[in-house]
Amino acid sequence: MNEPATHTIVVMGTIVTIQTASSDPKHSRQQDSAIERALAWFHHIEERCTRFNPQSEAMRLSNQSGVSLPVSPVLYEAVGFALEVAKASDGAFDPTLGLAMERLGFDREYSTGQTVHTDIEPTSAVSYRDVLLDPIRKTITLLRPLVLDLGAVAKGLAVDMAARELREFESFAINAGGDLYLGGCNPKGEPWTIGIRHPRHEDALIDSVVLSNRAVCTSGDYERTADDGKVHHILDPRTNAPEKSAASVTVIAQSTMLADALATAAFVLGPERGIPLLDRMGVDGLIVTPSLDRYETRGMSRDYRPGASPVL
Repeated sequence: MNEPATHTIVVMGTIVTIQTASSDPKHSRQQDSAIERALAWFHHIEERCTRFNPQSEAMRLSNQSGVSLPVSPVLYEAVGFALEVAKASDGAFDPTLGLAMERLGFDREYSTGQTVHTDIEPTSAVSYRDVLLDPIRKTITLLRPLVLDLGAVAKGLAVDMAARELREFESFAINAGGDLYLGGCNPKGEPWTIGIRHPRHEDALIDSVVLSNRAVCTSGDYERTADDGKVHHILDPRTNAPEKSAASVTVIAQSTMLADALATAAFVLGPERGIPLLDRMGVDGLIVTPSLDRYETRGMSRDYRPGASPVL
């Protein structure tokens, strides 16, 4: 079997790695071209969705509240998807938390380390209900001054678009800072085995899953912090404060964007409401509490190969 090929870039505030299961000399040019297109999606989506660049499309939109603006298909898709998850989770997921995130200290542009502050001042409390989409004209209107934070959907969208570019090669893995999509098989010709990090021990696993043609995303209170590690980045939109009922949430789904967004929503909801949400949305997941209690969806299995039966 030919050696696997690995390509890595730093983008969207994280390390993105694409691994192909084998490098076939007969198709090397096509594969290299597909990988180049796949990686380009991360830059393309970041340019439109980040809140850390005042010139991004999302920030230009945020600076023009009350105005109906035509937007790119990428931004329209990201915002529309975020609003759907917000509705499904009854607001536990909310893409309008940009200013709250900034004020808690999540305000640094990753590539330069420079602090990024906006001049937008809210006139009142905001929520996802203050974002209006026009599906005919493909416009977005922000009904009140706010800053969009699309971090929990943009990276997943980029992974999904990259996976679309690589699908003809069947076997590949995309890892964007822990947001993963696993296509086909690993270099040994077996389904991919993915470890789930223990939320309290950096070098230990709390579980693992076997995946093929699935996405898996984990949201943890250890991932990004501010105020010398005292504050983590997953906020409860109802309080604009970090949620404390979960330590980590792992979601397995058909798309990375869905897995990423629902991991955030379930984290905010906690086990009692988060597990029913995952069941309703037709995905599987594991919630680990700060006391390391485990809660799983009814269909949670550690074997997601095509045709495999869930472990009951």
